[in-house]
Amino acid sequence: MTDTMTSSSGGPGRLVLEAGRADAQYWRDLWHYRELFAILAWRDISVRYKQTVIGVAWAVIRPFLTMIVFTVIFGRVAQLPSDGEAPYAVMVFAGMLPWFLFSTILSESSNSLVTNSALVGKVYFPRLVIPSAAAVVSLVDFMISFTLMVLTMLWFWFLPDWRVLLLPVFVLLAMAAALGPALLLSALNVKYRDFRYIIPFIVQFGLYVSPVGFSSVNVPEGWRFLYGLNPMVGVIDGFRWCLLGGEAALNWSSFALSLGVIAFFLWYGIRVFRRTEKTFADLI
Repeated sequence: MTDTMTSSSGGPGRLVLEAGRADAQYWRDLWHYRELFAILAWRDISVRYKQTVIGVAWAVIRPFLTMIVFTVIFGRVAQLPSDGEAPYAVMVFAGMLPWFLFSTILSESSNSLVTNSALVGKVYFPRLVIPSAAAVVSLVDFMISFTLMVLTMLWFWFLPDWRVLLLPVFVLLAMAAALGPALLLSALNVKYRDFRYIIPFIVQFGLYVSPVGFSSVNVPEGWRFLYGLNPMVGVIDGFRWCLLGGEAALNWSSFALSLGVIAFFLWYGIRVFRRTEKTFADLI
């Protein structure tokens, strides 16, 4: 079976049919199809709230209500301590920012191939473009939620220090943490449509085992290794370390473990996606 692709070196309009060529130049093709990536991302951004009743306000209401619920349950009812002198609501919001980014990317990217089934079945391009473009769209929600986070910090007159400059690093880590499992699930979702029902359960379960409504300082030392296997532990702790200044400490052993898990799932997700990519057009 031969791979079909358009070669930039073969001249305009020239098709090159050569076995294995698509595999050998896959990553170069990703760059070649960067315009398609931008088009898909912009299309998803433009229609994301087009047919919703409350539009962009949903990106504000959801984290705001979640912050209130978690603050009341964990801060008032359970009386769990915050990170240092940071207001409990600010600490919760600093944990929700990366979690909502992670969960949105996981949900959107995992279903992106099925959603774009017509495109997958008709045209050759690296299929990795589709879930990656869906991941970028989630940054719009993140920026809206981050604006609300800034307003919350101003309300409590709680300002970050110089470490906030490192926040983009942890944003990239949150995206990497979501993209690896998303690529794996998107490939499985093409063959086994049951996974569309499993993904919401994974997101809901992950919310309660991640330090969103509570601080990592409340986790007993004996559970630290198992706790650190959750890739979002290092990301959320990193967000709080950046946004809460000296009030939040970063456990470097748990952070290193989370980085290792993120790297593994990113590698494994890309590997499984690439191995099954040629079957997508037939199965979808």
